Amino acid sequence: MASFFEIWIWPLVIIVAQSLLLLVALLVFTAFILYADRKIWAAVMLRRGPNVVGPWGLLQSFADMLKFVFKEPVIPSGANKVIFLMAPLVSSVLALAAWAVIPLNAGWSVAEINVGILYVFAISSLEVYGVIMAGWASNSKYPFLGALRSAAQMVSYEVSIGFVIVTVLLCVGSLNFTDIVMSQQDGLGTKLGLSPSLLDWHWLSLFPMFVIFFISSLAETNRPPFDLVEAESELVAGHMIEYSSTPYMMFMLGEYIAILLMCALTTILFLGGWLPPFDFAPFTWVPGIFWFVLKLCMVFFMFAMVKTMVPRYRYDQLMRLGWKVFLPISLFMVVATAFVLKFTGWVA
Repeated sequence: MASFFEIWIWPLVIIVAQSLLLLVALLVFTAFILYADRKIWAAVMLRRGPNVVGPWGLLQSFADMLKFVFKEPVIPSGANKVIFLMAPLVSSVLALAAWAVIPLNAGWSVAEINVGILYVFAISSLEVYGVIMAGWASNSKYPFLGALRSAAQMVSYEVSIGFVIVTVLLCVGSLNFTDIVMSQQDGLGTKLGLSPSLLDWHWLSLFPMFVIFFISSLAETNRPPFDLVEAESELVAGHMIEYSSTPYMMFMLGEYIAILLMCALTTILFLGGWLPPFDFAPFTWVPGIFWFVLKLCMVFFMFAMVKTMVPRYRYDQLMRLGWKVFLPISLFMVVATAFVLKFTGWVA
């Protein structure tokens, strides 16, 4: 009996506790990231942004959440009720599930699996189902058009994201997230004779891929300038038109957690994860989680600034960029990276 407890029950308790801790931290962090997004947007427009609820408006996201929770959910009479209510659940649960394999520090992940990057890629591909279900179940033409656009957009940009990930994997030789981060301790900078620093991270050696990954992440998460799904001028709010109260909040939650996931992936693949920017004191004294969160916030700041400055793409331009620009460049870079690694003998 004791061995049964040690082998099955105790590990299960630990995994559940870790999952709950991660989820709570993630949801609270998402609330403040949403606040930061609105504040950055306001600052660029020379407005004040949220400033009423709590000191400096810090609790605005929580007030919004309570407002959504206490509103009455309206389900259209012509809608398929089961699928209509499952869609936001699928969207938010899948976004949260992808975080199970993301290491926030050395050994700090709920599930340390050898194919972590494949798992994240598979889960993020499934997120499009939530959008399609919402568009179809609403039984209205605008949500359906929004869902079709979203599905096409997400599929188009996942292709180039896949090739970007392949170039990183060629340099690392492993699908494990921890290995990907640790491989960035010695990179281009070290090979040029410099001490370990931020020049070793993949953003420098794979710079074109870094740019493509960042822009594809914007398109994948339906962020401006690729928010064609919710093009207010033509489609009102895309697949979310018929939603209100908690289901709508769950869509928004899923969207922001997917954005944070893309920021975390950018941090791990290109910005050295939890590694300090310089490998000497006082930088090495700071815990790795601090560097990880700092880099994640920096990438999110870039996301937010793009939202404030870049006008929305037309749908045909969006598709042309994905298929005729990013796909050929990323394909070429996969071949070029493999050639350089083989030619120089740097292959992992």
